[in-house]
Amino acid sequence: MSGAELPLWVTVPGTLLLIAAGLLTLVGSIGLLRLPDFYARLHPPSMGTTLGTGCVLITSMLVSSALLQRPVLHELLITLFVVMTAPVTAMLLVRAAVSRGRARLDDSQPGNRNGPADQDRKSDTSSANASGSSSGHM
Repeated sequence: MSGAELPLWVTVPGTLLLIAAGLLTLVGSIGLLRLPDFYARLHPPSMGTTLGTGCVLITSMLVSSALLQRPVLHELLITLFVVMTAPVTAMLLVRAAVSRGRARLDDSQPGNRNGPADQDRKSDTSSANASGSSSGHM
């Protein structure tokens, strides 16, 4: 940097926003690790990333505006891009999971990580293999 010092009205909110961004990202990461199935795990990281990115972009606008002594709004384009693409990405991930038959975690079976649809698919393939092998010997 040029050695210019930032005024206090930029430093304090900028610092608080960066701390908030880090905490939001941390909470999203913990949610990714702690939640039981794909559909539940999808929400915390996307929220943490979107809100954390928003905090960083607001800080960037504040600092850039203070250093250049004029309003800097380039970050609004990045914000628009993030706000438009994050829901689309989440929707595509959910559609891919649904098309692959990934079911929600069954609450009645605490150790089951595959879900009921995966078990049904396994039993269908095993019964198809059993019937296919018996018909091949005729």
